[in-house]
Amino acid sequence: FIHWKLAIVSLLLIPFIAFPIVKVGKVLRKISRTSQEKMADINSLLVETINGVRIVKAFCMEPYEINKFRIQNQSYYKLAMRSIKRTLLLSPATEFIGILSGVFVLGWAGKDVISGQLSFGVLGLYLGSLFSLIRPFKKLSQVNSINQQALAANERIYEVLDAPITVKEKENAGELKRISRNIEFKNLNFRYEELEILKEINFSVSAGEVIAIVGPSGSGKSTLLDLLARFYDPQKGEILIDGINIRDVSLKSLRGQIGIVTQETILFNDSVRANISYGHTDMDIKLIEEASRTANAQGFISKLPRGYDTFIGDRGVKLSGGERQRLAIARALLKNPPILILDEATSQLDTESERIVQDALNMLMRGRTVFMIAHRLSTVRGADKIIVLDKGRIVQMGSHQDLISAEGLYRRLWQMQNLEIK
Repeated sequence: FIHWKLAIVSLLLIPFIAFPIVKVGKVLRKISRTSQEKMADINSLLVETINGVRIVKAFCMEPYEINKFRIQNQSYYKLAMRSIKRTLLLSPATEFIGILSGVFVLGWAGKDVISGQLSFGVLGLYLGSLFSLIRPFKKLSQVNSINQQALAANERIYEVLDAPITVKEKENAGELKRISRNIEFKNLNFRYEELEILKEINFSVSAGEVIAIVGPSGSGKSTLLDLLARFYDPQKGEILIDGINIRDVSLKSLRGQIGIVTQETILFNDSVRANISYGHTDMDIKLIEEASRTANAQGFISKLPRGYDTFIGDRGVKLSGGERQRLAIARALLKNPPILILDEATSQLDTESERIVQDALNMLMRGRTVFMIAHRLSTVRGADKIIVLDKGRIVQMGSHQDLISAEGLYRRLWQMQNLEIK
């Protein structure tokens, strides 16, 4: 309204100010994404090295690991400096362009002031308005820089959040009742991407039976039981519990019936009580103590500084392997699941700890349908049925006595472990 020609000139100057802001913003977004990936690499390296500190020291590799960290850190430092330089460049750039614009307007409109076509007051008011825009533009350039860095982080977050869900619960999925008859695996086929893991798996388990799954490493034993808990879904075939396809029931009702004890015990940096009652936070302490006694854990828990309120550290680092395993068994006992999965539950224990844990497992197995994965065949001879997997297929099935009497993979594995055939 003051002077329409000068207003048009101002609008024409905006692209010259916006261009460096947009250009630098794109570069910052790219640098920010790369720097976050580099920081993830640094964190991964630190966790790996700290967790493996005994191996690092045993092999005298401290200088090597320090140098690895230095290289990663220096790479991140360079990226951070590139980002800072470009951020700091925007402020003087916008000021410089603003001053050039002011000089241009002053020279262009100054002639009209000298000739009397434009009053000096109008020009002064216009220049004051123009220069007052420089500060907001500087702020906008900084905001854009922050936004571009945030958008780079946003992309990485949503890569995870938007990843396709492979195991989906059906709408209006039913509730699975406690198992009473059997579990049936029918024509199961499963692959990881292009790698075929399980092929044409068919067998049935009656409620209350103990089933052992054995075979060479990589034959698909753990994957088979992961399918039962629906951590994955097979590409072909189905699993039926009492004749009901597990895909037709809610995940909560399915997994609520399954207890898992693995060779790598998962515990949390929390109290003993919280770890045992995980999933049942309002559980009575008397029931927790009863589960601990049954799992042969009450003895060592009572010797801890604060008993059940003792914090056990990350992954239970303050406890021995046998103690961690007994806590995991107590946790499974408290859940009281009708279906139990034991995945090499005693493979990493010494002889004494294995005996104690095995006694606890025997208590845990009573009255349940048990799937037991084992490499040590001496631990599975009492199973009702033994399934032998090789290269993703069932090659043998039967009792210990049936399999040991026949030529086949089970007999060879038994002999390789120097066990007496009887």
